[in-house]
Amino acid sequence: MGTLRDAAPLLCGVVAGHGRRSGRLLVFTVGARRRGQTGCAMHGIRALSLLLGRLLMSSIFLYEGVALLRRPSVFTNYFASVHVPAPGVAIWIAIVIQLAGGLAILLGFKARWAAAVLAIFCLGTAFGVHLPAGDSADMIHFYKNLVMAGGFIYVVAYGAGRLSIDGPNG
Repeated sequence: MGTLRDAAPLLCGVVAGHGRRSGRLLVFTVGARRRGQTGCAMHGIRALSLLLGRLLMSSIFLYEGVALLRRPSVFTNYFASVHVPAPGVAIWIAIVIQLAGGLAILLGFKARWAAAVLAIFCLGTAFGVHLPAGDSADMIHFYKNLVMAGGFIYVVAYGAGRLSIDGPNG
């Protein structure tokens, strides 16, 4: 059976146990028990998870931004069909928001601000375009946009993570 020291590189957090001689409850942190150790495996997994999450969240915006940029007239007609005001102007605003916001989230540059803008964009798209009652395809897009807005609210609250231009506190 392994000891707590054996688990130290794998676990992060607080562990409670009883002292060997006194029987008093001891609380200590696990993860920095070995000399020279500054972090633990869970911190690395967390950093990679945040990077993967940013990659997945940004991918739809980068893809759609490029698609809009390649065929703006087609999407301007779509915007007009779903009653987006000033579709000729709205298309260019959407392109800038999707490309700049998606790239900022991916790189973790001003990620909290980009996430706030993209959350508002997702909510506006959900309620302004995808809310018509009775259309199941639009309801799927409506809820997809709500879920993406929720993810961006997490980025606003917790930042982009350690593997970003903003760094761990950005």
